[in-house]
Parts: sequence; C-alpha cells; structure tokens
Amino acid sequence: MKKGYKNIRLKEVEIRGYKSIDFEKAVNLELGDVNILLGANGAGKSNIVSFFKMLSFMMSKSFANYVEMAGTSNYLLHYGAKCTSFIEGSLKFSYNKNYEDIYQFKLANAAPDRLIVIEESIKYHKVGENKLHEVLLEPNYKESALADCQDPVAKSIYKMVSFCKVYQFHDSSSDGPLRQVCPIETSDYLQSQGNNLPSFLYFLKENFKDSYDRITSYVRDVVPQFEDFYLEPAGRFISLRWKDTSANDYVFDAHQFSDGSIRFIALATLLLQPQDTMPSVIILDEPELGLHPFAIMKLAEMIKDAAIHSQVIIASQSKDLIDHFDISDISIVEMDEKSLCTSVRKLSEDEYKLWLEHYTVSELWDKNVLGGRPE
Repeated sequence: MKKGYKNIRLKEVEIRGYKSIDFEKAVNLELGDVNILLGANGAGKSNIVSFFKMLSFMMSKSFANYVEMAGTSNYLLHYGAKCTSFIEGSLKFSYNKNYEDIYQFKLANAAPDRLIVIEESIKYHKVGENKLHEVLLEPNYKESALADCQDPVAKSIYKMVSFCKVYQFHDSSSDGPLRQVCPIETSDYLQSQGNNLPSFLYFLKENFKDSYDRITSYVRDVVPQFEDFYLEPAGRFISLRWKDTSANDYVFDAHQFSDGSIRFIALATLLLQPQDTMPSVIILDEPELGLHPFAIMKLAEMIKDAAIHSQVIIASQSKDLIDHFDISDISIVEMDEKSLCTSVRKLSEDEYKLWLEHYTVSELWDKNVLGGRPE
C-alpha cells in the first residue's frame, strides 16, 4: 500500500442503479483484506468489477471516455434510462479504527445517451470530534470534481480512490498486450492489462531485487522449464524474453510462453510486487482462467501475500481457489430471480460452522448450500 495509507482500509462500497444492480436494491460490499465474490455466470460479478473500473476513469478525468466505450448511458443504467434515472456510489474508508471518510457521487442520464456527474460529496470526522463533517463539491457535470477539490480531506480521498486498481490479464493471444514490446519509460507501475509487463519487471529487477526474485521463484514453480527473464532494453523499448533450464544460450520470446504461463507471470508480477508500488486495492476478474490447479494453489498464496499490504477483491467461480480461503472471505453474488437484479451476501463462519466440520467450502458451494450456483 502507498506510503502514508498503511492504516486506511476500504471498509464498504454501496452501488445503486449500475448495470445489473437495481437502484432500489443496492449492492453493499463489506470488505476485509481478502474478498472473494463468488457466483455463477451472469450473476453480476463482472459488473461489480467494472464499477471499480468506472471509478478509475472518473479519477483520471476520463469518465466521458468510459461512457463512450460502454456505448451509451442505457448500457450503464439498470435496464436503461427509461427504467433507471440515476447511478449512485458510496465508498467508505476507515482509518485508525475510530474514523471514517466517505465519498459519494450521483450520475444522471443526459441527452444524447450520456451520463453526467451531478452530485459529489465527502464526509469525514475531524480528529478529536465525533461530528461528521460534509463537503459538497461544485458539480463539473462532464467529469468528477474530486481531483480538483482543494480541501485536504478531499485530496486524501482522491488519492485513496485513485489507488483502487482493476486488472485483467485474460487476453493472452499472440496480438494481446501481455506479449508485446513496450516502451521502457512506462516502468514504475503495472498497467491494467499488463501492457508494460517487461518494462515493469525490468524496473523491479533494477530497484527491488527481492521482489523480482520472489516473482521468478513462483514462475519456476509453475513453469518448470523457466530459469529467468532475459530483460535487455533495445533503445527505448524492451520485450519479455526468457531463458530455460537447459545449458544452451538460446533466448525465448514472450510468444513461446503458453497462455496459462504468461497469465500466471502477469499475476505473480502484480501480487508479489513491493509494497512501495502496490495499489491500495487490487481488483481482479476471474484470475484463475486458464490456470492448472497447482497454479491456482500458488495464486491463492500470492493473493494472501498481497493482502498483507493491500486489499484484494477477486471475482471468481473457481472451486479450486475458494478452498484456500476462509468462508468469511467470501461473498455470494446472485441474480435475484424475481427482481432480475444482482444481490450480494457476505458469508459468516458461525452460520456454517456445523457444515464446515464435514465439508469443504467448495463442496458446500457444489451442494448449493451457500447459494450462488445455477439452479
């Protein structure tokens, strides 16, 4: 987690009116260090992940671009603008166990098929006071006004929200971002789709050797023929090349990694990076895709490792993954059959104590005792 934010945690997120989430039946996420959103296809897990992606665009003043990429406001509003007029979001941060900061915003449909930011506010406690103070931000409409607010607490909240990062490494195709040459200048952070994977690994090797060595060690466990990366810049660019365990001097390139191998490399780089560069909240959508069960076990280890310094939110439907975590780390995501909207329910160890004496978490999910499975 970024320096100065060690004691700050994202405690709760409330979402209304966004995609599969009904405005009147809000989704409330209660968050700890590790958070597994478990549910079937179509339940709305990816929509929750994309809400965090929308926040990233808002913080970088690219909200209008996000709406354009989505298509129209009808795509983002629950059942379209005729059914839902607004999207609301609320993020609650806790710090020093006694204080809370809250960021709230409201988005509205605007012709032609656009969304605008009509309300933003922050609420916070002053040190030594129990009263909750509120600051209403002057609407910018097209973009979030949080980044430009000069209030010290608003600046702090802006940094915290900006440090919530969504990552997805699904595209492992030959033309995908994980296998491409990249400029070496983009090296001090890992981009959301791994576009700068070789330059970031080179940055870690040069500046955080212990973290780099841990990454290569995990990769060796999953890719037995792998020995080390061969990271040599060519002018202003660098590619993901590597050597195997043979005695010859042949250097492989990124296209000679299997799909599962290169996805695992990206995940290891993200989750085992040093505290100095790690986002405060890491959000991943189905990171287990394409991984061998042994690699999923190593993925669980890396998630727990990252959760020492960061919070991790995982959308998943992997039986192999969930058995490595406590049931209290899991929230069940379901599509409500009557209202046809996404609901989220956090699991409690006390509630399933007797079941857990005889079954694993994945077995309870298989039996639909936990919910979150297709009927």
